[in-house]
Amino acid sequence: MIVLCILFIIVCIIAYKTIKVVRQSEVYIIERLGRFHKVADAGLTIIIPFLDKVRSVVSLKQQTMDIPPQSVITSDNVTITIDTVVFYKITDPAKAVYEIQSLKKGIEYLALTTIRDIVGKMELDQTFSSREEINDKLRVILDEATDAWGCKIDRVEIKDITPPADIRDAMEKQMNAERNKRALILEAEGERQSAITLAEGRKQAAILDAEADKESKIRRAAGEAEAIKQVADAKAKEIHMVYEAIKNANPDEKLVQIKSLEALQEVAKGEANKIFIPFEATSALSSLGALTDVIKDKKKSNS
Repeated sequence: MIVLCILFIIVCIIAYKTIKVVRQSEVYIIERLGRFHKVADAGLTIIIPFLDKVRSVVSLKQQTMDIPPQSVITSDNVTITIDTVVFYKITDPAKAVYEIQSLKKGIEYLALTTIRDIVGKMELDQTFSSREEINDKLRVILDEATDAWGCKIDRVEIKDITPPADIRDAMEKQMNAERNKRALILEAEGERQSAITLAEGRKQAAILDAEADKESKIRRAAGEAEAIKQVADAKAKEIHMVYEAIKNANPDEKLVQIKSLEALQEVAKGEANKIFIPFEATSALSSLGALTDVIKDKKKSNS
């Protein structure tokens, strides 16, 4: 009975050493007599006890690694602290185990030296405005360097850039000054635009007033001209009627002169300031004056 128990225990130990279950997203690095033998993928794996050995369990998931905050001196001699995180994935488990002592330490040291090299060539203001550029350069350099270690660098992100306290105070003052400057510029621009708008409004109003006054004068002048034309037409019709009446009556010279004077009297009642008297009318006036003197002389002799 004791022998059976011992045999059962030995079988269990051998089975434990022989049968390996590899989980998903992991691989086992198997060595045989101290040499690399194979990479065991996910699933059931059988190894030879006392000959084969699981050297390492490697995860194939994407992994993250925080790089310790690093003090870096910029090209304008300002010491800043940069906090970085690296996203990587193992593509060749055998290289990741055998090509480097510690993959994480290698990535960390390489990232620190690369950050110093990249940021050391930039000025302080440039480091804040060029984060994407720094991230891309870091990723490319780390990816090329870690390819020999069976590693793929997917992303590198700068989490924070911390300048010294005095630099932060100066930057805050500069930002406040810039904000005040922009506010004053916007206020001045608003006042200028308002003045331009008011001036344009006054200009348009003046133009419209001038156009209205011009149109009013044109219409008034047209009305006056039309009125004068109508009066002239009426007078012309009256003169024509008088002329036709005289012509039909076959008058003598004295009657024609008297009718001319009556027509002249009607014309004088018009709105015109000047009246042009024909030469014939002046002779008629002279005859009328002589006739008036004769009548006066007769009245005196009779008295």
